[in-house]
Amino acid sequence: MNLPLITRAEAHNKKTAIIADTGVFTYQDLLQASGQIAANLLQNTADLQEQRVAFLIPSGFEYVATQWGIWRAGGIAVPLCISHPRPELEYVITNSGASILITHPQFEEILHPIAIEHNLRFILTSETLPDHLVSLPEIDINRRALILYTSGTTGKPKGVVTTHQNIQAQVTSLITAWEWKSSDRILHVLPLHHIHGIINVLTCALWAGAECYMLSKFDAEVVWNCICEGDLTLFMAVPTIYVKLIAAWENATAERQQSMTAGCKKMRLMVSGSAALPVQVLEKWQTISGHFLLERYGMTEIGMALSNSLHGQRYAGYVGQPLPQVEVKLVDESGELVPSGTPGEIQVKSPGVFLEYWQNPEATAKTFKDGWFCTGDLAVVENGNYRILGRMSVDIIKTGGYKVSALEIEEALRNHPDIQECAVVGVADPEWGERVCAALVLHPQRQLTLESFRSWAKEQLAVYKVPTKILTVAELPRNAMGKVTKPAVVELFRAD
Repeated sequence: MNLPLITRAEAHNKKTAIIADTGVFTYQDLLQASGQIAANLLQNTADLQEQRVAFLIPSGFEYVATQWGIWRAGGIAVPLCISHPRPELEYVITNSGASILITHPQFEEILHPIAIEHNLRFILTSETLPDHLVSLPEIDINRRALILYTSGTTGKPKGVVTTHQNIQAQVTSLITAWEWKSSDRILHVLPLHHIHGIINVLTCALWAGAECYMLSKFDAEVVWNCICEGDLTLFMAVPTIYVKLIAAWENATAERQQSMTAGCKKMRLMVSGSAALPVQVLEKWQTISGHFLLERYGMTEIGMALSNSLHGQRYAGYVGQPLPQVEVKLVDESGELVPSGTPGEIQVKSPGVFLEYWQNPEATAKTFKDGWFCTGDLAVVENGNYRILGRMSVDIIKTGGYKVSALEIEEALRNHPDIQECAVVGVADPEWGERVCAALVLHPQRQLTLESFRSWAKEQLAVYKVPTKILTVAELPRNAMGKVTKPAVVELFRAD
């Protein structure tokens, strides 16, 4: 049988699917190009039988056609990050055991030597594709489809394996909750080696028969131009993108600001995720756009699990309730359910939960308990809504016998008039167990002493939550999704 994603695309045929720098493409174009790519990959074999195909292609039509082509040929898609240096790319290629590499010519220089060294088949997206269509294999929905690499707090990134069935469950849950329709038009500004960009935006749009406007790279002015044109219905981004869009809005003329605001107001939904959304960013964006951003919670291993409601009341700092088809519970250290108002670890059960960590059965076994996936994230339920307290390992600091949430402290510190951005970490300390430390990015031309900072903070926070060390930095270390990398912040204090 054909994959449901492909069957659905056939029904949308002449409708626009992708708008990119290189042109406007219909669902029919996507089906034809992906069919040709699949035929080229198969090279006289009947089925790739879950061979891993790694690909490095900028956001756009070729990316999507390649991903679909890999799936239609029976392969497992391994998307690579366009900003990664050679060692990181090589790690993913070798760890996944990829036998084929596909790349856009702009990355030929970095990938071709890896292909030669590891004796891999190497394909450029500029090569001529076979024009005779071959019969493609029937793909069972329970087959492996995708490997995404996610960095844990320790060790090398692990390959998260999802099946076609897992992806379908993740997508249909969001389509139901956020009421996707074929008349939707979404602007895609997110990296395409990460679940947020691949599932929540791209695959949801194409499943629904909607239009996906893909930018090859994020540029605040270009994004605002797209919004001002006024025919978008949806927008999804990470907090750092909203911060950059706010800065661009603040630098615009009054007339341009009006047009920006009007463009936002025409949309039906704006979503933020992948990192905690500071309340002041949410409030500023609401003033500019008229939208109270919908926050949701998910991770590479589970897809999305919790979401604020599309039509109901949303609360700042909360990620709402379980999505359709998803069960969520909070448990204490002994695995017992915690009462409402008590923090516990988030555990999830749903058809969207991943199959395994690639060739790592020990790590896979360790993250499941009685069929529930243990996220390692701490949350609390208040008034029926979940509030994320952070990673149990990096965001929960144990200091002087107290357990404190780094995210809660950060939220308070962002209200300081001199602080633009901050990251709070626990640094090992013989006296306190861990010492609460804050890396601060200050507003231009501002200075801050530890003494004045601490006396201000003591009016906002319990004394044991107040950082005892601060470090002023030009910018915080972040990953490709704009999430602050806490282990790198800890290193800054160790080096200091």
